[in-house]
Amino acid sequence: MKALIITDGTESIQFIAQIIKESLNGGGTNAKIKIKTTICAAENFQGNELLPTDIFFIGCEKSSPSSFKWLEDFLAHINLASRKCGIFSVKAKSISYLKSILKDSEADIGEPLLAETVKKADVKKWIKQFIKG
Repeated sequence: MKALIITDGTESIQFIAQIIKESLNGGGTNAKIKIKTTICAAENFQGNELLPTDIFFIGCEKSSPSSFKWLEDFLAHINLASRKCGIFSVKAKSISYLKSILKDSEADIGEPLLAETVKKADVKKWIKQFIKG
């Protein structure tokens, strides 16, 4: 399996993305999970990185970051109904924003991760539930 994590590049979101990557690659609470995972900054996202993935994640600190403009357009014009997507942020308003940009893509959005205070255990627990769900 392959996964992609798209971020806004902010420190808090990068930290969460790294924990997600570690968890998916067999680290932490569920060593049975082994998914090849790539982290990509939205400003470098080309679209083709998403094609070979089975699951993907999107995270941003603030709503509508400038680096997400192309991603917003991309998600409005692609059908991802067969893919699971995890969304995460440190702010509730950003979770709502992420849900809105994914709506047209029809991606299967699991329970979002709102990590107002980032704790590794909480992220790992969320990943475990995301994979099972």
